[in-house]
Amino acid sequence: MKYKLLLIGSVVAIGTMALLAQNINEREAERVALASSPEIAQDVKHKSSEWARYYPRQYSSWKKTKESSEIIDMLDEKPQLSVLWAGYGFAKDYNAPRGHYYALQDNVNTLRTGAPTDAKTGPMPTACWTCKSPDVPRIQERDGELEYFTGKWAKYGHEIVNSIGCASCHDNKTAALQVRVPHLDRGLKAAGLPTFAESTHQEKRNLVCAQCHVEYYFKKEKWTDKDGNEKVAKVVTLPWANGLTAEGAEKYYNDVGHTDFVHKISGTPILKTQHPGYELFKTGIHGQKGVSCADCHMPYTQEGSVKYSDHQLQNPLNTMDRSCMPCHRQDEKTLEEIVHRKFERKEQLHELAMDNLAKAHLETAKAMEAGATDEELKPVRDEIRSGQWNWDYAVASHPAFFHAPEETLRLLAIANDKAQKARILLVGILATHGVMNFAAPDFSTKENAQKLAGVPLEKLVAAKQQFKATLEKEWYKIAEQNGDLDKENRKDVDLESSYFNNRK
Repeated sequence: MKYKLLLIGSVVAIGTMALLAQNINEREAERVALASSPEIAQDVKHKSSEWARYYPRQYSSWKKTKESSEIIDMLDEKPQLSVLWAGYGFAKDYNAPRGHYYALQDNVNTLRTGAPTDAKTGPMPTACWTCKSPDVPRIQERDGELEYFTGKWAKYGHEIVNSIGCASCHDNKTAALQVRVPHLDRGLKAAGLPTFAESTHQEKRNLVCAQCHVEYYFKKEKWTDKDGNEKVAKVVTLPWANGLTAEGAEKYYNDVGHTDFVHKISGTPILKTQHPGYELFKTGIHGQKGVSCADCHMPYTQEGSVKYSDHQLQNPLNTMDRSCMPCHRQDEKTLEEIVHRKFERKEQLHELAMDNLAKAHLETAKAMEAGATDEELKPVRDEIRSGQWNWDYAVASHPAFFHAPEETLRLLAIANDKAQKARILLVGILATHGVMNFAAPDFSTKENAQKLAGVPLEKLVAAKQQFKATLEKEWYKIAEQNGDLDKENRKDVDLESSYFNNRK
């Protein structure tokens, strides 16, 4: 009996070891397969679903960006915005950003891109696609960068049909990080910084984000195509020649005489900030300590023997155990409370700056009505232009209150100071023209603010819905016929009009 028990025990032990060895071998084979970097075919690399067979974990986590689907109307949340952007597209429509899954469709849906009826109509240039799709570098490489940047937004509507995905940041042969849009390297060179290829791997984990999350403008460049036709391209350009600061960019724009729009209410030449997330992040403590965007927004995840970067790209507070706790020694609740305090402080100065800037615009309009000349109003408009630039730079990159809290508060303080200086000047100008104790009209609701800004919202929405019922449907039909559309990744995208009806 004793020998039988020993024999049975030995068999069980051998069997267990065999199963363990098989499991280890299978995991090692999986790890090796994942590390082998299989090549994605050149003609389909813009389709993220083509990467799924080789990178299933990364792909499935990227698809979770569809969970960030809520549409939050920022013009309703902060009505001052429509007054601040009167005469510009953002006064019509501006929502909080959603997940990358929706980036392209939100660009198609927004009232800012208008309601074109063909490839040559609409308010916006082709450059407005640049940050939204891996189809963009594909077209730039095929047609040439200047040809891509020439013409109207609707020109490429039937070809730019896939949202930000794998090929936006990765090489299809090696899966290594890559940047395929030339404007980033030009900006880095202008700032005296290493190009993408010259940067460390950790910095590349920032720079793939900086392809889009930066301040930029559309610089007009005259060029001649191969057939001798003279054209004008509107090229995405980073204003980094004076460094990666708000003051540096403002000086750049003033030196080249750039203005994004003339304010419809006050006549002020306004600079519209885009989203300088990278620039502000670099001034904050995380950027200074060498933490990368991916460390917090794409934390590493372990599954068995496989370690991979989570591509859900979400708020790090949702993944604090992986995003924050590897470095911080406080408990999660304490860290979260610190973040909320930073946000509350930013919001207080944010509201003050917006209110004073909006009132400055409206008071300038009253001065114009009373007979004030452009010469009289130039000092006022200079303060408003600079103040609004500093305000916008501080908040256009939504998480700046966390990335760089001190810099964000500094810029908002400057913005508020300049707005108040403009208003003090206006008191004297209004008095000179016989206007005393003027109170700016109410802009406490989106409806009131858009009325002051002259936004015909119902007309714009009707035109957009007509576009969606006609030209947009043609775009996707052509894209599907040409084999460019990644249908797998459009299943849950809102193609219809609920974009305008389900606001919160």
